[in-house]
Amino acid sequence: MNFLRGVMGGPSAGPQPSGADTIQKLCDRVASSTLLDDRRDAVRALKALSKKYRLEVGIQAMEHLVHVLQTDRSDSEIIGYALDTLYNVISNDLEEEEQGYSTWWSLPSFDIMYSSQSAKEFDFHVRWPGVKLLTSLLKQQGPQVQQIILVSPMGVSRLMDLLADSREVIRNDGVLLLQQLTKSNAAIQKIVAFENAFERLLDIVTEEGNSDGGIVVEDCLLLLQNLLKNNNSNQNFFKEGSYIQRMKPWFEVGDDNCGWSAQKVTNLHLMLQLVRVLVSPTNPPGATTSCQKAMFHCGLLQQLCTILMATGVPADILTETINTVSEVIRGCQMNQDYFASVNAPSNPPRPAIVVLLMSMVNERQPFVLRCAVLYCFQCFLYKNHKGQGEIVSTLLPSTIDATGSSVSAGQLLCGGLFSTDSLSNWCAAVALAHALQENAALKEQLLRVQLATSIGNPPVSLLQQCTNILSQGDKIDRRGSKVQTRVGLLMLLCTWLSNCSIAVTHFLHNPANVPFLTGQIAENLGEEEQLVQGLCALLLGISIYYNDNSLENYRKEKLKQLIEKRIGRENFVEKLGFISKHELYSRAAQKPQPGFSSPEHMMFDHEFTKLVKELEGVISKAIYKSSEEDKKEEEVKKTLEQHDNIVTHYKKVIREQDQELEELKQQVSTLKSQNEQLQVTVTQQVSQIQQHKDQYNLLKVQLGKDTQHHNSHGDTLQVNGIQLEEVSKLREELEDWRSRHEQLQGQLKEKDAVIENLVRAKKLSRASNPSRTGAWCEELLSQMKHAFLFCFRKELELLRTQIQLQAAEISKLQAENQKLQAMVPVTPYHSSGDKTFLCTPLRGISAWWLSYCQSEVKALSEEKASLQQQLDSSSSTVAILQDEKNKLQQEVAEAKKDCRGQSSVRLSAF
Repeated sequence: MNFLRGVMGGPSAGPQPSGADTIQKLCDRVASSTLLDDRRDAVRALKALSKKYRLEVGIQAMEHLVHVLQTDRSDSEIIGYALDTLYNVISNDLEEEEQGYSTWWSLPSFDIMYSSQSAKEFDFHVRWPGVKLLTSLLKQQGPQVQQIILVSPMGVSRLMDLLADSREVIRNDGVLLLQQLTKSNAAIQKIVAFENAFERLLDIVTEEGNSDGGIVVEDCLLLLQNLLKNNNSNQNFFKEGSYIQRMKPWFEVGDDNCGWSAQKVTNLHLMLQLVRVLVSPTNPPGATTSCQKAMFHCGLLQQLCTILMATGVPADILTETINTVSEVIRGCQMNQDYFASVNAPSNPPRPAIVVLLMSMVNERQPFVLRCAVLYCFQCFLYKNHKGQGEIVSTLLPSTIDATGSSVSAGQLLCGGLFSTDSLSNWCAAVALAHALQENAALKEQLLRVQLATSIGNPPVSLLQQCTNILSQGDKIDRRGSKVQTRVGLLMLLCTWLSNCSIAVTHFLHNPANVPFLTGQIAENLGEEEQLVQGLCALLLGISIYYNDNSLENYRKEKLKQLIEKRIGRENFVEKLGFISKHELYSRAAQKPQPGFSSPEHMMFDHEFTKLVKELEGVISKAIYKSSEEDKKEEEVKKTLEQHDNIVTHYKKVIREQDQELEELKQQVSTLKSQNEQLQVTVTQQVSQIQQHKDQYNLLKVQLGKDTQHHNSHGDTLQVNGIQLEEVSKLREELEDWRSRHEQLQGQLKEKDAVIENLVRAKKLSRASNPSRTGAWCEELLSQMKHAFLFCFRKELELLRTQIQLQAAEISKLQAENQKLQAMVPVTPYHSSGDKTFLCTPLRGISAWWLSYCQSEVKALSEEKASLQQQLDSSSSTVAILQDEKNKLQQEVAEAKKDCRGQSSVRLSAF
């Protein structure tokens, strides 16, 4: 067993001999005492001495303490003392570090295992010391302890129970333990995440008050970062578990943002960093895109933009918020479109992009804030052709605001590009270069931009103005690094001219540009100017590689001869290599976000490093190629362009055919559904026709099969059929009138009940408070009067209308009856000779129909009489209600007299 090894460095400050003797005696008692109480007292004494004599207790008592952990597990008190002593011995005390001590402990594996097991015990005196000891062990021997816990059965799972402990001190120390446990160990991070760590940690953050919480919130956020950073599995689990939605309340800040505590600033800073972990550009593109979409749909991006435009937010929080919004929108078209629509709460409202660009070109703003705004602008334009077009359109003559009432993004970029602040020059040049990134159409559009340099002089193109400032060099008095301005302009020109032959032609059309570039490359300058030389060589190489030979004096072959005469091919390639060999180039190539310690270090942009890497090799080869090779290359390029055009054409055709195919599929599906509906309709109609055929056959059997009498039978049955339909209609109307009659009776009963309730309430009110009866009764009677009169007038009109309708129906039925009586003696067919009379069945049908109509007329007459009785009853009810009204008016008058009499009595008594 590998016991304690202590190595002490620094000044000697050993304990007094009496302390060492005491520790030795206590160790002997722990080792030799047979009584548990004696051993417990000795361990308690060692615990008391362990803070002052940490090294001595560790050397002499370590073996005995480990033995206690092995043999006395049943006694929680002595176990707690032993764990506290070990914690005091192992933990690095800050006071001793300040005095010059440096101690390293190597503990036996059993002690680490027991510390892990004791952290799982529920007893407070065992669990808390075990948690602290295990945390200290992880700080000093992290990988070793992680491996021991990882191979322990249910080791990580049981440690997760600490987050659910009801004792806050254990729960909070459990968070610290898991922080150390999850550092740089992906396997443990996955286990902790799948043990429901996200749910528990987010619950703790919510319980503690989100960003307004204390140090516990900070610890939980640090643990969440450990679990999510560079762990794609946990990030996907976090997104799939809908935990991104639970982050939105973290960023709900009020209107009053003054007086933020330091802890709140720290918490919110960590929360923003946690969002950035999920959408970091270093994550897999698919995972980043899904998290970005989830943040938009749950409103998290909108909340971040609210903080971005709020007032009173601390500067470091505002900077981190800008960086967070940048990565949430980077490469996500949906989020970029939303960000373009955000307006600042100003009068008049301005787009958030314009407000941010105003901060970027303002030299009085903090350096880190200007870098953050530049990063936000770059992320907004990353793979966003729509946004690039909107930015460039603000520079074109047709879209510039002639009144000057509002400033645009393009005007701000031009203002920063030609200001006297070198940092503004660099930021504006890089931002404008990102507006042209991988967009040949906009590079051509930007050639149309004209600038008015001074009054009375003709305008010049933006391209010409950039080259003019570049050629002036040190002649312009600028604040900051002059090299920085030229580097920024050269990066803009290289981005502009790359893969755009028209822009190269415009650049070469100015006769001063090529001599300036060759002169810069040929000079022997200092180390700081070598970067400018390399960029000039890159720009000249781009002018050769993307030259379409449209200018006779600046054809590819002539430019190569010029380089050979004035610079030398080897020297040109060497100067071109200065770019990729520069230290700042290597830093910029690492990540998209500009991470510069000072303004002087802002030289390269991340996207530009990709362009250099792409073009450096092909330009070096192009310089050495002969004219014949150039011709072959041109032919190959043309062939490739033709091939690309053919492929593009077929892609377009295929796309159109796909669209047509989709439309046809939709039409087919629509026709199928219509066909199914028609088939169902046909089936229904067929069944109805079959039913009609069956009915017809049945009638035919009933009336006889003689075809000679078919026509007369058909005529009579048609007449009877019409009468049967009319009778059915009369029946339906009769049922309708009966239902209305029943409804009116129900309404009359309800009104009778209301009247009885009102009368009862009036009597009770009069008995309880006679002084208020008068006014109340008067108001009640007025309401009752209008209500009942209106209701009964309506009912009377309705009943009269019903009686008139019934009378009309009776008259109609009487007329039908007379027609039927007239039809009875008519014979549809007479026999002659020995033929018999065949109208007997029709006479039976007519007699039956006549009796049926007579019964219906009789029923309707009775119904009319009943309705007349109801009308009379309603009239009598109106009369009764009128009498009731008169009685109530008399009672009101009496109540008023009583109230006046009582008031006069009270006045006389007073």
